[in-house]
Amino acid sequence: MTPSSFDPDMLIGRLARFGHTLPAVVRCFSSNDIVWRPDPESWSVLEIVCHLADEEVEDFPVRVFLTLEDPGMDWPGIDPQGWAVSRAYQSRDLKGELARFVELRSHNIERLESLKNPDWSSTKVHPRFGAMVASDLLAAWCAHDALHLRQLSKRLFQLANRDGGEGSTTKYAGTW
Repeated sequence: MTPSSFDPDMLIGRLARFGHTLPAVVRCFSSNDIVWRPDPESWSVLEIVCHLADEEVEDFPVRVFLTLEDPGMDWPGIDPQGWAVSRAYQSRDLKGELARFVELRSHNIERLESLKNPDWSSTKVHPRFGAMVASDLLAAWCAHDALHLRQLSKRLFQLANRDGGEGSTTKYAGTW
Protein backbone atom coordinates (compact mmCIF):
# COMPACT_ATOMS: atom_id res chain seq x y z
CA MET A 1 0.00 0.00 0.00
CA THR A 2 1.32 3.44 -0.89
CA PRO A 3 1.46 5.81 2.09
CA SER A 4 -0.95 8.74 1.81
CA SER A 5 1.93 11.19 2.19
CA PHE A 6 3.92 9.63 -0.68
CA ASP A 7 5.08 12.39 -3.04
CA PRO A 8 6.69 10.93 -6.17
CA ASP A 9 7.26 14.36 -7.71
CA MET A 10 9.29 15.44 -4.69
CA LEU A 11 11.35 12.22 -4.78
CA ILE A 12 11.93 12.40 -8.53
CA GLY A 13 12.95 16.05 -8.18
CA ARG A 14 15.43 15.08 -5.47
CA LEU A 15 16.88 12.37 -7.71
CA ALA A 16 17.22 14.92 -10.52
CA ARG A 17 18.97 17.47 -8.29
CA PHE A 18 21.45 14.84 -7.09
CA GLY A 19 22.58 14.57 -10.70
CA HIS A 20 23.97 18.09 -10.25
CA THR A 21 24.98 17.70 -6.60
CA LEU A 22 27.34 14.77 -7.03
CA PRO A 23 29.72 16.49 -9.50
CA ALA A 24 29.74 19.63 -7.32
CA VAL A 25 30.66 17.66 -4.20
CA VAL A 26 33.33 15.64 -6.00
CA ARG A 27 35.02 18.88 -7.09
CA CYS A 28 35.93 19.34 -3.39
CA PHE A 29 38.51 16.55 -3.73
CA SER A 30 41.98 16.84 -5.23
CA SER A 31 43.14 14.37 -7.86
CA ASN A 32 45.21 12.55 -5.21
CA ASP A 33 42.32 12.46 -2.76
CA ILE A 34 39.87 10.76 -5.12
CA VAL A 35 41.68 7.40 -4.81
CA TRP A 36 42.49 7.67 -1.08
CA ARG A 37 40.93 5.20 1.30
CA PRO A 38 41.03 5.75 5.06
CA ASP A 39 41.26 1.97 5.51
CA PRO A 40 41.23 -1.11 3.27
CA GLU A 41 37.50 -1.75 3.79
CA SER A 42 36.40 1.76 2.78
CA TRP A 43 35.75 2.95 -0.73
CA SER A 44 37.57 5.86 -2.32
CA VAL A 45 35.71 8.79 -3.84
CA LEU A 46 36.34 7.29 -7.28
CA GLU A 47 34.88 3.95 -6.20
CA ILE A 48 31.80 5.69 -4.79
CA VAL A 49 31.21 7.52 -8.08
CA CYS A 50 31.68 4.31 -10.11
CA HIS A 51 29.27 2.52 -7.79
CA LEU A 52 26.65 5.24 -8.20
CA ALA A 53 26.97 5.10 -11.99
CA ASP A 54 26.61 1.31 -12.04
CA GLU A 55 23.62 1.52 -9.71
CA GLU A 56 21.90 3.75 -12.30
CA VAL A 57 22.08 0.87 -14.76
CA GLU A 58 21.73 -2.25 -12.64
CA ASP A 59 19.92 -1.53 -9.38
CA PHE A 60 17.35 1.08 -8.38
CA PRO A 61 15.87 2.05 -11.76
CA VAL A 62 15.69 -1.60 -12.83
CA ARG A 63 13.87 -2.55 -9.65
CA VAL A 64 11.53 0.44 -9.67
CA PHE A 65 10.49 -0.07 -13.29
CA LEU A 66 10.19 -3.86 -13.00
CA THR A 67 8.03 -3.47 -9.90
CA LEU A 68 5.80 -0.99 -11.72
CA GLU A 69 5.63 -2.91 -15.01
CA ASP A 70 5.99 -6.60 -14.09
CA PRO A 71 6.24 -7.27 -10.34
CA GLY A 72 6.34 -11.04 -10.92
CA MET A 73 9.55 -10.83 -12.93
CA ASP A 74 12.79 -11.70 -11.15
CA TRP A 75 15.21 -8.90 -10.50
CA PRO A 76 18.70 -9.36 -11.92
CA GLY A 77 21.42 -10.01 -9.36
CA ILE A 78 23.73 -7.29 -8.14
CA ASP A 79 27.10 -7.36 -6.39
CA PRO A 80 28.17 -3.80 -5.54
CA GLN A 81 31.11 -4.88 -3.34
CA GLY A 82 32.34 -7.35 -5.94
CA TRP A 83 31.96 -4.86 -8.78
CA ALA A 84 34.41 -2.48 -7.11
CA VAL A 85 37.10 -5.13 -7.59
CA SER A 86 35.99 -6.99 -10.73
CA ARG A 87 35.31 -3.76 -12.61
CA ALA A 88 38.53 -2.14 -11.37
CA TYR A 89 36.84 1.00 -10.05
CA GLN A 90 40.11 2.36 -8.63
CA SER A 91 41.63 2.57 -12.12
CA ARG A 92 38.71 4.33 -13.82
CA ASP A 93 38.63 7.93 -15.03
CA LEU A 94 36.72 10.15 -12.58
CA LYS A 95 35.53 12.67 -15.18
CA GLY A 96 34.25 9.89 -17.40
CA GLU A 97 32.46 8.17 -14.52
CA LEU A 98 30.86 11.42 -13.36
CA ALA A 99 29.68 12.12 -16.92
CA ARG A 100 28.33 8.57 -17.15
CA PHE A 101 26.44 8.99 -13.87
CA VAL A 102 24.95 12.35 -14.92
CA GLU A 103 23.86 10.99 -18.32
CA LEU A 104 22.34 7.84 -16.83
CA ARG A 105 20.57 9.75 -14.06
CA SER A 106 19.16 12.21 -16.59
CA HIS A 107 17.86 9.32 -18.69
CA ASN A 108 16.28 7.69 -15.63
CA ILE A 109 14.60 10.96 -14.63
CA GLU A 110 13.17 11.34 -18.13
CA ARG A 111 11.84 7.81 -17.93
CA LEU A 112 10.29 8.39 -14.49
CA GLU A 113 8.71 11.65 -15.65
CA SER A 114 7.24 9.93 -18.72
CA LEU A 115 5.26 7.42 -16.65
CA LYS A 116 1.50 7.78 -17.10
CA ASN A 117 -0.41 7.14 -13.86
CA PRO A 118 1.99 4.57 -12.42
CA ASP A 119 0.68 2.30 -9.69
CA TRP A 120 3.18 3.14 -6.96
CA SER A 121 1.51 0.51 -4.74
CA SER A 122 2.75 -2.29 -7.05
CA THR A 123 4.56 -4.84 -4.94
CA LYS A 124 7.40 -7.26 -5.57
CA VAL A 125 7.97 -10.03 -3.04
CA HIS A 126 11.70 -10.10 -2.39
CA PRO A 127 13.18 -13.31 -0.94
CA ARG A 128 15.22 -11.39 1.64
CA PHE A 129 13.27 -8.17 2.28
CA GLY A 130 9.73 -9.45 1.75
CA ALA A 131 7.14 -7.18 0.15
CA MET A 132 8.82 -4.32 -1.71
CA VAL A 133 6.44 -1.54 -2.76
CA ALA A 134 7.38 0.60 -5.77
CA SER A 135 6.92 3.79 -3.73
CA ASP A 136 9.35 2.46 -1.11
CA LEU A 137 11.88 1.63 -3.81
CA LEU A 138 11.69 5.16 -5.19
CA ALA A 139 12.25 6.57 -1.69
CA ALA A 140 15.10 4.09 -1.11
CA TRP A 141 16.76 5.31 -4.32
CA CYS A 142 16.78 8.84 -2.87
CA ALA A 143 18.00 7.55 0.48
CA HIS A 144 20.83 5.70 -1.29
CA ASP A 145 21.99 9.00 -2.80
CA ALA A 146 21.91 10.58 0.66
CA LEU A 147 23.92 7.74 2.19
CA HIS A 148 26.66 8.20 -0.39
CA LEU A 149 26.57 11.97 0.05
CA ARG A 150 27.14 11.33 3.77
CA GLN A 151 30.00 8.99 2.85
CA LEU A 152 31.62 11.71 0.72
CA SER A 153 31.19 14.26 3.52
CA LYS A 154 32.81 11.87 5.95
CA ARG A 155 35.72 11.45 3.53
CA LEU A 156 36.23 15.25 3.55
CA PHE A 157 36.25 15.16 7.37
CA GLN A 158 38.77 12.31 7.37
CA LEU A 159 40.98 14.16 4.90
CA ALA A 160 40.98 17.25 7.14
CA ASN A 161 42.20 15.08 10.00
CA ARG A 162 44.80 13.37 7.80
CA ASP A 163 46.13 16.60 6.34
CA GLY A 164 46.20 18.40 9.67
CA GLY A 165 49.36 16.45 10.42
CA GLU A 166 50.48 14.24 13.25
CA GLY A 167 49.26 15.48 16.60
CA SER A 168 46.78 17.83 14.96
CA THR A 169 43.21 17.80 16.18
CA THR A 170 40.05 18.97 14.50
CA LYS A 171 37.96 18.71 17.65
CA TYR A 172 37.24 22.45 17.53
CA ALA A 173 35.17 21.76 14.40
CA GLY A 174 33.14 19.11 16.21
CA THR A 175 33.16 15.35 16.25
CA TRP A 176 32.01 13.10 13.50
